[in-house]
Amino acid sequence: MAKERLYLFDTTLRDGAQTTGVDFSVEDKRQIAIALDGLGLDYIEGGWPGANPTDTAFFAERPPLKTARFTAFGMTKRSGRSAENDPALAQVMDAAADAVCLVGKTSGYQVDVALEIPRAENLDNISKSIAAVAAKKREPLFDAEHFFDGYKAEPDYALACITAAHDAGAKWIVLCDTNGGTMPDDVYRVVSEIKQKLPGAALGIHAHNDTEQAVAVSLAAVRAGVRQIQGTLNGLGERCGNANLCSLIPNLMLKEPFASQFETGITKANLAKVIQVSRLLDEILNRAPNRHAPYVGASAFAHKGGLHSSAVLKDPATYEHVVPESVGNKRVIPVSDQAGRSNLMVRLSEAGIDIDAKDARVSRLLEDVKAREFLGYAYDGAEASFALLAGRALGQVPDYFQVTGFKVSVSRQKDAKGELATVSEGVVDLNVAGDHLHNVATGNGPVNALDAALRKDLGKYSEFLADLRLVDYKVRILTSGTEAVTRVMVESVDGKGLRWSTVGVSANIVDASFEALTDSIIYKLYRDGVKV
Repeated sequence: MAKERLYLFDTTLRDGAQTTGVDFSVEDKRQIAIALDGLGLDYIEGGWPGANPTDTAFFAERPPLKTARFTAFGMTKRSGRSAENDPALAQVMDAAADAVCLVGKTSGYQVDVALEIPRAENLDNISKSIAAVAAKKREPLFDAEHFFDGYKAEPDYALACITAAHDAGAKWIVLCDTNGGTMPDDVYRVVSEIKQKLPGAALGIHAHNDTEQAVAVSLAAVRAGVRQIQGTLNGLGERCGNANLCSLIPNLMLKEPFASQFETGITKANLAKVIQVSRLLDEILNRAPNRHAPYVGASAFAHKGGLHSSAVLKDPATYEHVVPESVGNKRVIPVSDQAGRSNLMVRLSEAGIDIDAKDARVSRLLEDVKAREFLGYAYDGAEASFALLAGRALGQVPDYFQVTGFKVSVSRQKDAKGELATVSEGVVDLNVAGDHLHNVATGNGPVNALDAALRKDLGKYSEFLADLRLVDYKVRILTSGTEAVTRVMVESVDGKGLRWSTVGVSANIVDASFEALTDSIIYKLYRDGVKV
C-alpha cells in the first residue's frame, strides 16, 4: 500500500525570529536555510520581504536551495487598496520566492476588533490577495489566523474565510492555532469537520506551544486530514514557541500510525542529521542546547541509574523508545560509555574519510573527540574542525606551516585628523617551507588584526587563499569566574560560495580565536587538495 505524502514547512527564519532574544543576521538565515534544505524540508519560509532590512536583504540574494520551495511571508492586502496597488503586498509578491504565504484573519471577532472593517470586506481582501499571488505565478498559501478560536465561536464565518482563499486558488489552507490554546481533541474534531465541509482543500496546521502541546496538536491534525505541518527548529517562536520540528519529524517517521501510513521528503539517512541541524541553530544563536530535548538532547538517551544502565545494555528497548542513532544521537552511560563509534563513523563518512570501523585509529579518535568535547569543543557546528581533527588522527592532513608565535595589541591614539581612534595590531611569526615570515597588520579589532596578519603572507600558499573571507564570528563563555573557558566559532567562505565553520577553545579569547582562524585556513588548503 502506497504511503501518503506529508509536506513539511519550516518557519524558523520568520516565526522563530520572533523569539525573545533571537536576532538572525542575513548570514545566519542563509546558513540555516541551506541546512534545512539539506535535511529535506519541502518549504522554507525566509521571512517578510519589505518588513525589515534583514529580510529584504535575505530575499535580495536567495540562498542556493536544491529542493525546498523558498517562501515569502506577508499579509493580505489592506482595505481601500487593490492588491496591485498595495506596496507591502507588492514587495512580498515580487520577492525572489517560489511560494507566497499570506496571513489573514478568520475570526469574526478579530475582524471586528482588530481590523475594524466589514466582514465581507475581509473576505474580499483574502480572495483578491490570493488571486494576485497566483497571477504572479507564485504558489499561494493562506495562513488562517485565529482559525480554531474563530471556528468555535462562529463556524460559518471562519469557514467562509478559508473558502474564499481556496476558491481564489490557494494551494494550501493552513489552519492556525494562533494563541496556542486549543486542545488536541478539539483540533482533531475541527479539522475533521473542515475536511467534510471543504473536501477539495489541501489543509495545513500551524500550532503554537502555549500549552506545551504544539507537537501533539500537529499530530492530531494529521490524523484528521492535514497534510502540511508547519513548525520551527527547536520549537523557536513567539511566547512559548511553535511546534518543534526536531520532535515532529522523528515522530512522523518512526512512530505509528504515522510511519506506516505517511512519508515525508526526508530520507532515513537525513533523519540522522536532525541532531546536527538542531545544534547548528543553537551555535548560531550562541546558546547552550537543551540537554533534555526529546530525540536530539544530549540526555535524551542517557541512563544514569544502575538498574537502567545494565538493563539497557541487555535490551535497549527497555528504556529507549527508538534507536538513538536513527536521529543521529547516541546512548550515554556516564560510568561506562558504550556508545559513540557508529556516530563517529557517520561523521567520518560525511567528511569524506573512508576507514574500517575496526581500525584502532578510530578508537583513538573517538577518545580524542570525547576528551576535547569535555574541554568545551563542539563539532556539530564546526564540521571543518572535525574534518581536520579526524584527518590529523589518520595522518592525512599535511603540515602546511607552523605558527612560531603571535601577539596582538590594542591602543588608543590620534589618527591623521587628530581624533582619538582605537587601533588593533596583530603580529604573527610563521615557518612556511623552511622560510621564516614575520607578518604585521592592523584591523578592526584584535581578531580582525590577527586574521589579517596571519594571511598577509603565507608564502607559496597565499595564492590559494586570495578568495578566503571570514563572514561570521561568535563567542560563547562556557564557564563563569575569572578563569572562564571561551569557545569561538568562525564561519568562512571562499570565491566558490563554499562555507565552513571552525572552532577554538581556550581560557583566553584571543587564543581561542586564533585557533579557529588557523583551522579555517588549513581546512581550505586541505579541502582544495593543495600539496605541500
